[in-house]
Amino acid sequence: MLSILTISVIIFLISMAVMFIASILSKKTIVDREKSSPFECGFDPKSSSRLPFSLRFFLITIIFLIFDVEIALILPIILIIKISNMMVWTITSIIFIIILLLGLYHEWNQGMLNWSN
Repeated sequence: MLSILTISVIIFLISMAVMFIASILSKKTIVDREKSSPFECGFDPKSSSRLPFSLRFFLITIIFLIFDVEIALILPIILIIKISNMMVWTITSIIFIIILLLGLYHEWNQGMLNWSN
């Protein structure tokens, strides 16, 4: 019992020493202005490195991802048609497609699918 306690104390002390040494070595003490600025061939940047991001592009990307996931959910419906009850399969498929169409109608109605303003 004493050996287990001794070994666990030694392991604890070694792990604490390693974490302490790692925290000391990982500190950056030298701050270089060139390294913290955006890369532009070694010259000072002429304009802001933070350009405004288009919210329209972001929303179109989110819509694409949502429809991409929906396609991934539709594909297994086709594969299980042979092994499932036809009435349950039909009702589930119709409800799922109606929900997708309602979402598409809502996005269309909100003007999210227009590429130009």
